[in-house]
Formats: sequence, structure tokens, C-alpha cells
Amino acid sequence: MERKVLVETSARHVHLSREHLDILFGQGYELTPKKELSQPGQYACEERVAVVGPKGTFPSVAILGPVRNATQVEISATDARMLGIEAPVKESGDIAGSAGCKIVGPKGEVEISEGVIIAKRHIHLDPETAEKFGVKDKQIVNVKVESDERSLIFGDVVVRVHPNFSPAMHIDTDESNAVLAGNNVLGVILD
Repeated sequence: MERKVLVETSARHVHLSREHLDILFGQGYELTPKKELSQPGQYACEERVAVVGPKGTFPSVAILGPVRNATQVEISATDARMLGIEAPVKESGDIAGSAGCKIVGPKGEVEISEGVIIAKRHIHLDPETAEKFGVKDKQIVNVKVESDERSLIFGDVVVRVHPNFSPAMHIDTDESNAVLAGNNVLGVILD
């Protein structure tokens, strides 16, 4: 059985804590959903913020909702260089010891000492699909992605299994550009 999964490009974005949302947009502010994402309950918001590093600024970075326990900024390695930030490759949610930056909103700004990461490439799977594919939570796999003249095998892909997940692999914009990924790209889990 071929273990195919949708491959999605995850562009730079910010997840905000309630505390930081209040500072950036005003006390009690509620995010405005713009578009539902592939993972249930996750959505892109109308609101944008600026992400500022020592060497540069991205003036209009998407916010993904809902609010989180901790603020996190996910960027590509190219983005990190442009901002002048030494962001480590980490799983989403694992921000301990990561880089910091300034985030600017319409009502205020916050300086985070950690939370900027290059997200480790990963696959979201529900338990039923994971069992069908013969993989487990936190397992590291290789995934082959085919495209015209730029096919490649992504190594070090972490499998993340949770009942609320919908099957999808997430790669950042650098990785997507490397394989010339477009819409409806599928990857095959090799091992």
C-alpha cells in the first residue's frame, strides 16, 4: 500500500498568546477568522503583525488562530537570515531556548526572548491513518515528493499523531521552493 499524504506549504506566520494579543491589538481583542486551515479548528486571521529582527522587518505577517499558551513565530531559514535571527529548527510548540524578536501590532509591541523557530518538517496524522500507514507519534520518516524536474526525498520528517489532526505534511517556503511544490502535491512516506 502506498502511504500518500497531502503536502502543504506553511509560509511564515505567528501564533499569539492571549497576553500578547491584548498588547498588540487591545484588551479583549478577538481574532477575525479569514480562512479555515487543513487542521481542524485552525484558521488564518484577517489581522497581521510586523516581525522585527536585528537586520530586517517583515511588515505584514499572518496570524494563525486560535490563541495559544505561548507566542510563537515560525519562519524559514531564508527568513531568519533576512531578519538577522539565529532561529533553531524545532517542532512547533517546542520554543525553549529558541530565538527572540520584536512583534509590532496596531496598538502596541512585544519583545519575545524566545519563540522564533524554523518549524521541523512534519506530518499530521489521526490515529487511524497512522495505524494504517504503520507509523507512530514522534517517528522520523523519509517522504518522497515528485514534481517536474525537482523531485526530492525529504528526510528527518517527524510524524505527529493526534485524534484532532487531519492527514497533511507541512513544509516551509524554502522546502516548497526546492521541490517546486504547487497545489495538490502528494508525498509518499518511504519508511
